[in-house]
Amino acid sequence: MKATGVVVEYNPFHYGHAYHVRQAKTLTSSDVAIAVMSGSFLQRGEPAIVSKWARTKMALQNGVDIVCELPYIYAVQKAETFANGAVAILDALKCRSLFFGSEDGDIEAFERTAHAWHEKKEEIDFFTKEKVKEGFSYPAAAAAAFQEVIDPKHLLDLSRPNNILGFHYVKAILERSPHMEPFTSRRIASGYHDEELPENQKIASATSIRKALKVHGTFEQVTAYLPQATLKQLQDYHSSYGLLHTQEAYFSFLKQVFHTMDTAELAGIYEIEEGIEHRMQKAISHASSYEEYLSLLKTKRYTWTRLQRMNTQLLMRMKKTAMHELLKERKAPYIRLLGMSKKGQQYLSLVKKELDVPLVSKLSAFSHPALDLDIRASRVFSLPIKEPMQTNLTEAEFKTSPIRYDEETGLFQSL
Repeated sequence: MKATGVVVEYNPFHYGHAYHVRQAKTLTSSDVAIAVMSGSFLQRGEPAIVSKWARTKMALQNGVDIVCELPYIYAVQKAETFANGAVAILDALKCRSLFFGSEDGDIEAFERTAHAWHEKKEEIDFFTKEKVKEGFSYPAAAAAAFQEVIDPKHLLDLSRPNNILGFHYVKAILERSPHMEPFTSRRIASGYHDEELPENQKIASATSIRKALKVHGTFEQVTAYLPQATLKQLQDYHSSYGLLHTQEAYFSFLKQVFHTMDTAELAGIYEIEEGIEHRMQKAISHASSYEEYLSLLKTKRYTWTRLQRMNTQLLMRMKKTAMHELLKERKAPYIRLLGMSKKGQQYLSLVKKELDVPLVSKLSAFSHPALDLDIRASRVFSLPIKEPMQTNLTEAEFKTSPIRYDEETGLFQSL
């Protein structure tokens, strides 16, 4: 059996994602699609709208065959670290290809750019650091450095979010998994950051869907843009836990962290650099909402996304020393299996003996400092939920076995 990998968040799973899964299998001629999915918190530093388990069910009901969790140490990170972690897991699972959507849609452009980066790495790193010193954000500095060092005529536009991620996937493959083949197709319809639901089409951005849910507080406005399985999972989660997760729900907990840590402790948190902890303390004392706090904090140098990640690391009390130690290892520390279809289970049975990374289906059978962080992230994620449902959700981290989905009956069961 042949497997292709996709790197996802499914926040929530929509028709664009369903198209992406179909394209992944078709264009790579693969039997199964393996999704490496962020867990409780996402690459841009936001909480997932619902739990990993609910999003796993959405994925399995819409064509994904295996869902594994992208560990926290990779998930809430800049694009390069995020991509390296995802590729490491897909490589460990013996994927022959990785498929991603992009604004460019031409895999040769990604490969040219990755090779150019590899040849001119030292110069690009030097100019990137210089641009950061001038006050550029890191993504803007990296894009400017490329234009400084390499003729951009035949290279990627690295100002676009999916192009940036795709470039780092291809670069990671070039560096660590040359036997894995990258594929891409152009994103269709709504752009990644589109905030308004489109008219006369079913594919909307996840951003616009989340915004509509937040603004209207009902599911009516988004029904046309979501597969029935996704809509049911969202409704069931809201009914069970009384909310869909937003950053605003964590603002009081973030304030509590500030109130219980001194400046020196803040400076030791991962991603907090260059004395920004002083600016953070001042901003939090004047803000009455998360959005107002970030607005007071934002500068040209620090993007909204970087600030969001910084504050998630703070909520997690993630120390620099601990994160740097965990990121030293190039190989994935483990593969956390969240769910699979019948076909996915067949694939795992075939490759299981070849795996050189532990496949984790029960937390009681495996321990690792990075896995401890995944558990901590789930506990922090549950904080806005009222008891006793908060405890129920955190216990699910230990009690829930990988979900098995039967495509023929449409039923779920735990192994």
